[in-house]
Amino acid sequence: MRVPSPKDGPLLDDAAGRLIRPYTVSGGRTRPTTALDLLSLVMATGTVPQRHLGPEHALALGLCDGPTSVAEISAHLRLPAVVTKVLLSDLVDWGAVTARAPRSRDTPTDRSLLEAVLDGLRRRL
Repeated sequence: MRVPSPKDGPLLDDAAGRLIRPYTVSGGRTRPTTALDLLSLVMATGTVPQRHLGPEHALALGLCDGPTSVAEISAHLRLPAVVTKVLLSDLVDWGAVTARAPRSRDTPTDRSLLEAVLDGLRRRL
């Protein structure tokens, strides 16, 4: 499936710029219902939302075929991060995407996994 670019549709005009103001896209909302940061990874579930998707929601969903960061989606949509977070949290609420926080440095790494990798490397060498 080809993901349309914001340049493809009536969202941008070469002379006038963005035809729809960013906060109009989110209905004036500035707080997402789902906790997302710029490095949160978002991925489509394959579930089709039961409601009509606006063009920005559809574009955002199209960018989520594989795990994609909120920052990357925001850059592709050419929208402020907070507006993108609102759009993505709508998609999470509707079951169209899942989101997970990036692995933090404070999260302990599974020692048994690391030992298994080390054992495998030793066998190959």
